[in-house]
Amino acid sequence: MAASMDEDVSANPVPSSEEDPLAEERLGFVREVGAQAVWSLSSCKPGFGVERLRDNIMDTYWQSDGQLPHLVNIQFHKRTNISQIYIYTDYKLDESYTPSRISIRSGTNFNDLQELQVMDLTEPTGWVQIPIKDGNVKSIRTFMLQIAVISNHQNGRDTHMRQIRIHAPVEGKHYPLELFGKFGTVDFQKFATIR
Repeated sequence: MAASMDEDVSANPVPSSEEDPLAEERLGFVREVGAQAVWSLSSCKPGFGVERLRDNIMDTYWQSDGQLPHLVNIQFHKRTNISQIYIYTDYKLDESYTPSRISIRSGTNFNDLQELQVMDLTEPTGWVQIPIKDGNVKSIRTFMLQIAVISNHQNGRDTHMRQIRIHAPVEGKHYPLELFGKFGTVDFQKFATIR
């Protein structure tokens, strides 16, 4: 299990045009494993729940409804390697709803979560990459991740998160999709990775 690192990391997110989680997926270095998990939230406004975090549309968002901290719980059916988390936020649109401090926690269930790192976000717009490491190891193996929004910009109460992607490292040989041409249609994307 991951040891608690309690790292404070300041993030100056790179705009989404430069930092793209799909680019690493297309190159074959990582795969998105969020679809293999059960997602739950501490709270949400009606119509702004988990489905908005996972719909791959940057204009939709999860909106919390309650007191801080706001929690996103991601539970896997089996122990899963996790190398990074990408969170899409947009300070220009969301202002006081934008997270300013988040905590990443890992464990086997709700009762033994350990904090891996705390990250400060300064007016993030675009994808924010959060590398998940256990000491010198490049990834962790875990049953559960929790993303906790500890505070928002301008002391906002509720939070907006637009998208979350969970990446696992691909072991063995890498086969970039670009070698085989452009796969842009939905039908092609369904078969882009092997489970």
